[in-house]
Amino acid sequence: MNRSDDLNTLDPTDLKILLELIRDPRVQIGELSEKLGIARNTAQSRVRRMLRSGILHDGGREIDLEAVGYDVVAFVTIEVTHRELDGVIAALRLIPQVLEVHEISGRGDVWCRVVATDTHNLQAALRSILRIKGVIRTETVLALHTHIPYRTEPLISRLVQSTGVQSAGTQSAAASPTLRPE
Repeated sequence: MNRSDDLNTLDPTDLKILLELIRDPRVQIGELSEKLGIARNTAQSRVRRMLRSGILHDGGREIDLEAVGYDVVAFVTIEVTHRELDGVIAALRLIPQVLEVHEISGRGDVWCRVVATDTHNLQAALRSILRIKGVIRTETVLALHTHIPYRTEPLISRLVQSTGVQSAGTQSAAASPTLRPE
């Protein structure tokens, strides 16, 4: 299945499943099927299908936005009137395409990661941002390709190594039981 086919294969039930997984990453298949009013086997087979196709990954809780039609990623730096900063952030929270907002140092005051279905959709989101009271100007940079997606595993691995604790599935030679003939 290629990326263009992914969105075409998602029906309203698939989208509701994705939404529930975002809202409650620990939801069990039985709870999921009950919440959505679908059979347990239906929920399980759809989650498995989305995992196989790559729409869901990282244990089935992270969604590939490109696979559901949001394949334009932009990084927007926003300059704001400082007394309006809280209002700007509150307004950004209401724009669905805004995934992240960070107050920054350097050029600009706020940095956002924004996704869109195409350049027209991006332009509409950018216009919404520019209409927010307190926004002076924006600068937008498009992502052409993601070489390293958001990740935390290397940091946690480093912490595990620095504490001398073995991660699951590994045991140090000193801690492993030794079998001795009796």
